[in-house]
Amino acid sequence: MKTLFARIKDFCLAQGFDLVAGIRPHDYQHFDIFQKWVQSGKNADMQYLSSERSMRLRQSPYEIMPTCHTILVLVKRYPPAVKQSSKELAIASYALGDDYHRTIPPVLEEIVKFIREQSGHELVAKAFTDTAAILERELACQAGLGWIGKNSCLINPKIGSFFLLAEIFLDLDVLNENTIPSPLPDHCGTCRRCIENCPTQCIQEDRTLDASRCVSYLTIENKGLIPRELRSKIGNHLFGCDVCQQVCPWNREHLDPAVDMRLPISIQEIRSRVLDEDEFRRLFRNSPIKRPKRTGFYRNLAVTLGNLRDETDLTILDRLLHDGDPLVRRHAAWALGQFHLPQSMALLNSALEHESDPAVRAEIYTALE
Repeated sequence: MKTLFARIKDFCLAQGFDLVAGIRPHDYQHFDIFQKWVQSGKNADMQYLSSERSMRLRQSPYEIMPTCHTILVLVKRYPPAVKQSSKELAIASYALGDDYHRTIPPVLEEIVKFIREQSGHELVAKAFTDTAAILERELACQAGLGWIGKNSCLINPKIGSFFLLAEIFLDLDVLNENTIPSPLPDHCGTCRRCIENCPTQCIQEDRTLDASRCVSYLTIENKGLIPRELRSKIGNHLFGCDVCQQVCPWNREHLDPAVDMRLPISIQEIRSRVLDEDEFRRLFRNSPIKRPKRTGFYRNLAVTLGNLRDETDLTILDRLLHDGDPLVRRHAAWALGQFHLPQSMALLNSALEHESDPAVRAEIYTALE
């Protein structure tokens, strides 16, 4: 008869996870790296990461669950797309489907239910997927599921790094000595492709990122201005960035040139139609793309279109230059300034006649110069 852990693992795999491992909790060995990262301000405006509670919880899994005896670490792959043409809008591969914050938690609940039934134990459990103050990549390393690459991603030698992590904390020991894995060695070697190809050079030598320069942060978590000096480096990245993973040799065999852009609105529509607040919320309610909200989305679109400099986009940029949100208007003004065409200059001058927001007017003046 299979052990309890073997039955749990089989059930998790049957639920769509690709890798499953279990460990006993220990204090985090890499908390000092996280602490130094925060103290140096590399977390940008993500102040929730530097709160007293955040720092305390990230010192040990026991801070999350004092009665924890087992941590299950689960890996779920998503289809990784090859790098988009520089003339196309690029969206991070994980965002091309439904939001994993919606799809994974119900599956974790089913797993907990299964463990409760199989163990005959009352069982206290806590399940997470990018939703708790834990060092989840370190847990995955302890579980033998990969190593933290130079780009800060967890890399597995068999499936690369295009995957999501989830964890289940249990107050029950479901492991035995034969099921506890050993950490994998680091296989990055002398390779520096991720560091050299990063559009904004945000990858640090200690395998962390300067979030304030990271395209993913700037286009998703950042709720304000994209710094002017970084806008051109955003390139065609409308939402997130996969470059450091796309150039990684460990992902070479897994990149798919034909990944379906499973979006609620086509790329062509994105470049030709400006959604109002209600339309945006309705269309993207199940998509990760709702994360930066409508304002952030159209801020990003303005910047990417300014970088692409396709004259057919002048019409939508003009609409964004008259958007109800001043943040969108500021970035649209910058974008039109990148064209250096009589048509774009005329649009900026026309908008200036009616613009009352001082910050937007300043952006228009800068674009005209």
